[in-house]
Amino acid sequence: MDSNKPFSYLVKKELSQLNNLKNKNLVKFELEGYLLPNSSSQVLTENEYNINRFAKLLMNLGIENFDVEMKGDNFCLIIKDIRTLNNKYNILNENNISEEEAKAVFRGTFLRSGSVNNPNNVYHLEIIFEDVKRGNFFIDLAKKYNFDFGSSKRNSGLMLYLKSGDSISEFLAFIGCNSSVLNFEDVRMVKEIRNNVNRQVNLEAANMNKTAMSSVKQINDIKYIKQMNCFNKLSEKEKILSDLRLNNPEKTLAELGEMVNPPISKSGVNHRFANISKLAEELREEGK
Repeated sequence: MDSNKPFSYLVKKELSQLNNLKNKNLVKFELEGYLLPNSSSQVLTENEYNINRFAKLLMNLGIENFDVEMKGDNFCLIIKDIRTLNNKYNILNENNISEEEAKAVFRGTFLRSGSVNNPNNVYHLEIIFEDVKRGNFFIDLAKKYNFDFGSSKRNSGLMLYLKSGDSISEFLAFIGCNSSVLNFEDVRMVKEIRNNVNRQVNLEAANMNKTAMSSVKQINDIKYIKQMNCFNKLSEKEKILSDLRLNNPEKTLAELGEMVNPPISKSGVNHRFANISKLAEELREEGK
């Protein structure tokens, strides 16, 4: 079952199922992203969705000189004339890459040789490159979109990495992993709220979980409303409370009420969050 799969597997599954292959130019850039990490004629992965995506990119561009076979528990796509393919679809020769083209490049590169940890563990996203030149090209392109990848040498190549939860979330969103980002943020928010709540010496464990989960629900509702460009449908008082919650995820309802000017009661805070939740649920129903 997919629910038992590693987080990285689920991210690549979502990317591989994006319905965006009608744009031939973006298909080309995603393929160039696939080819960027290394020049090997073989793509080896346990993820059947990933290998299917690579095959679709190739066929979409009229490239059919490849085979797919099993090697143990892994899928292996073998390109018969990799030298010609690498020469024709070489991202290193591209100039003036647009934002949408960069997204396609990053997507292909991550699918080929990237991985990301389960957010329950340490935050870590990495991409492996066979040589420094390819890695540095990716670093320079990523900097244009404010992604500051760290790097460390691995044999003759580079391992690029992100270790900030914010950076990882933003990168996954940039390449199109909307569902995975929501899952990442859910886990991350609970994790960080629990860490903050644990520092509050006078709170009991039962209240800690209740506060954390309530805050996560409110934050998810607010973020969803913003994602759907419907934040203006909230009243000014609800907008103010929303911003306070986003900036203070560890605060209780009573503490948020004290931060409002003028202060309001816990029941008043509850009433405003009920309206926010109602709008979020209506938008989710419309989006089904």
